[in-house]
Amino acid sequence: MAPRKNPLFDTATTLGKILVFLGVSAICGVLVAGLLVPAAAVSGSAASGSIEFFDTLPAELKVDPPNQTTRILAADGSEIASVYKENRTKVALNQISPFVKEAVIAVEDSRFYEHGGVDTTGILRAVVSTARGNRQGASTITQQYVNNVLNSNLAAEGRDEDIKLNGVNKGVGDKLREMKLAIALEKEFSKEQILEGYLNIVFFNRDAYGIEAASRFFFSTTAKNLSLPQSALLAGLVNSPSAFDPISNPENAKQRRDLVLSLMLSQGKITQAEHDAAVATPVKTKVTQPKQGCAYASSAPYFCDYVLHLLENNPAYGAELAERQRLIYGGGLTIKTTLDRNAQAVAQEQVNASAGANPDKWGAAMVSVQPNSGKIVSMAQNTRFLPAKGSFDSQVNFNVDKLDKDGNDLNGLGGAQPGSTMKPFTFAQWLNEGKSMNTVVDAAQRVYPLGFPWRNSCGQVTGGYSTEQKNQNLGTADDLQNAEPQWYRPLSVLEGLYNSINTVTFASAAQLDFCGIQKIVDATGLHGGLPADGEPNPKVNMSTLANLLGSTQTAPLTMASAFATFANDGKYCEPIAISSVTDQTGAQLPAQSTSCRDAVTPEVARGVNYALQEVLNQGSGSLIQPRISTRTSFPIGAKTGTSNNNGSTWVVGHTTGLATAAWFGDPLGAQDRSGQNITVNGKFYQGIDGYMIAGPMFSNFMSRVAPSFGTEPFPAPPSEMLYGGGGFDRGTDPAAPEEPQEPGTAPSAPAAPEPAPGSSSNRNGNGNGNNED
Repeated sequence: MAPRKNPLFDTATTLGKILVFLGVSAICGVLVAGLLVPAAAVSGSAASGSIEFFDTLPAELKVDPPNQTTRILAADGSEIASVYKENRTKVALNQISPFVKEAVIAVEDSRFYEHGGVDTTGILRAVVSTARGNRQGASTITQQYVNNVLNSNLAAEGRDEDIKLNGVNKGVGDKLREMKLAIALEKEFSKEQILEGYLNIVFFNRDAYGIEAASRFFFSTTAKNLSLPQSALLAGLVNSPSAFDPISNPENAKQRRDLVLSLMLSQGKITQAEHDAAVATPVKTKVTQPKQGCAYASSAPYFCDYVLHLLENNPAYGAELAERQRLIYGGGLTIKTTLDRNAQAVAQEQVNASAGANPDKWGAAMVSVQPNSGKIVSMAQNTRFLPAKGSFDSQVNFNVDKLDKDGNDLNGLGGAQPGSTMKPFTFAQWLNEGKSMNTVVDAAQRVYPLGFPWRNSCGQVTGGYSTEQKNQNLGTADDLQNAEPQWYRPLSVLEGLYNSINTVTFASAAQLDFCGIQKIVDATGLHGGLPADGEPNPKVNMSTLANLLGSTQTAPLTMASAFATFANDGKYCEPIAISSVTDQTGAQLPAQSTSCRDAVTPEVARGVNYALQEVLNQGSGSLIQPRISTRTSFPIGAKTGTSNNNGSTWVVGHTTGLATAAWFGDPLGAQDRSGQNITVNGKFYQGIDGYMIAGPMFSNFMSRVAPSFGTEPFPAPPSEMLYGGGGFDRGTDPAAPEEPQEPGTAPSAPAAPEPAPGSSSNRNGNGNGNNED
């Protein structure tokens, strides 16, 4: 048996209704007293006590701006993507249709301009209605605004469980607090300010907060351009967004809309003709579903994701991640990035074309930076951010590290083995020690056993290349190999670089201090892309012999920034993606700024640039020389690279104004899939080399984009660096000319033969040192 209710408190009985009436009337008296003080003197202990009671209620109301949509922009100001917790765009009252304002007041608070925050007449009317068994609300627009602000503040603090909803979990104390805050609000803000705040904060739909978002969602228009029928429909929706939803409940929505129109007519806000025409208008929506987040970016979704991770990892945006995310996704920020729309479009086109339909899920990635600033101008890869039938989808960014320097997530792949794109850094130390690039070394030497007398002033060199020792299970690799037998002979260090000869790299390293190589690698920003030994961005340990030929996974962004050092006359600039951030008030928040440092001397940088131009003029990249037209090229240097199993292939290069890393390979799992005897985009490859797929990506991109960023001639290196003399070691090259020549005319061995289509020249070095590229 159900427990019997006490008739004193049962609102179903006449006695209960009377008591409720009297109780609420007492509250009204308290409120009236509160409204009149201090404007009128109050006498009598009862009134005084009521005022004291009312004054003990909290009057503070922190009116923070509600959650708003954050926009991520390209360098030209165009929108890349928007992100939000609540889809809201704030608009001024004069940017809202007058029909909206009149409709909302008519249905929600007809005495809005007559009361001081709490409508005692409305409360009494609601009490009488309740006593008669009917439920009627009495909250003014100001009270509703207060309630929305309180709930918005709770949501911003992550306290969703404390949110108070009318008729659900609100007690008398909550209602009294709301009333007093409404009174306080009216003393501080004008009616227009309150109405504007209300229309911008109120909930219309889970995808539409505020009148502007609701206008765009339901009618694909702006709040300023809403018609009378549209305005009345949205005004009616506020009371119960689910019940009066015009999409799911069009009949209910029309009845509610027509009620609003009738109220507008009876209150003299519209004419009879306007009313009749609006009522005759069918309920018709034109939904624009908001697509928020980087997955729906207009371009560069992975760059967008990288930008958000940079902000989420920045303690300047909050002490804790949750605090930072509330600001980023709800703060209405405007994030202006360094992305160049044209460069991004070309990069995306090239990576998409690299593997075609790509049923085997090979990865392609390309990223470019400006050498003199570190600004990232494009970042593309050949995957879809969202799953789609028949496509290669991935949310992992192939271009960046797995973690940032502080160990925070960047959602990156962490890179791939760079192969022979690491050789220029040994070459740079060769020049840094005052040696001539035309010095001849013994490229026939293939055995570097354990115990070889390497020179290292800051550590010990590990590893070895000796088949004999390998057969003795001493942990070495096989004898060092080149891909083709004609390269086992005396060669200049310059020839060894532009033809990518492994034995030349080792023969030159045998004359260098490995500590110097390490310093150049560190100074140019090179580091591992995967965490190791407790370090999120571990050093590339050049005391490990395999790293001379690129065995440590390195991200394309890292490689592009390192090569940019040579383009920038020896200055390394850290890569940056965010130019400015402003909040919804226009205040500037911390962004990224150019940060550069001296890494190598200008003379060394110029020497490396000279050699890298020869890679394209007559070396391993001669088939991919970028050109403005079939006959016209421009000053540009690059280096090819391929891992030992051809599963990671590269071209990294630069002009004076742009540095680009192009990568093609295996992005899956342990990245140990072989790139040999495979078919890609309908073409069979015995083995993929850097120039074959990554090469055209690089060449086509740079041909179309680099001229816009500057392709001035590189400054010439010192003549003694080219040919010896002065402080440089001329070596034993008998053919070295007496005067310097332009790139492309330096003496060299016969150029490597062009590979037949579908074959592999297999000219790249990696951890085992058995390939060249």
